[in-house]
Amino acid sequence: MKTIRVENKTQPLAASLQAPYCSSFFCRLRGLMFRSHLEAGLGLLLEESHDSRIDTSIHMLFVFMDLGVIWINSKNEVVDTILAKAWRPVYVPRQAARFTLEIHPSRLNEFKVGDKIEFQNA
Repeated sequence: MKTIRVENKTQPLAASLQAPYCSSFFCRLRGLMFRSHLEAGLGLLLEESHDSRIDTSIHMLFVFMDLGVIWINSKNEVVDTILAKAWRPVYVPRQAARFTLEIHPSRLNEFKVGDKIEFQNA
């Protein structure tokens, strides 16, 4: 699986953030289910083929930890963020997004709506 380095061009991140890149249906479906922890420097980047609210919605069933979730549109702008609680059925972004970045909850405050995000091969 390809790993992506995530950078916030609007406000520099406190530490590096790397995320495996997930674009297949089954990879996106599994996400971080059945994992008990996530290191602060790691995440998971899910990509859809187009901007959508429904297609980028997530579930937290069988996810045993809270996650910071950042939704990013095809212009690489943050359109929504949320602290997703373990075992909640569904979270839907307020605006259409193409990317869903799932990270350690302690890093959520490093991203704000309107921030410009850049993805680079790690």
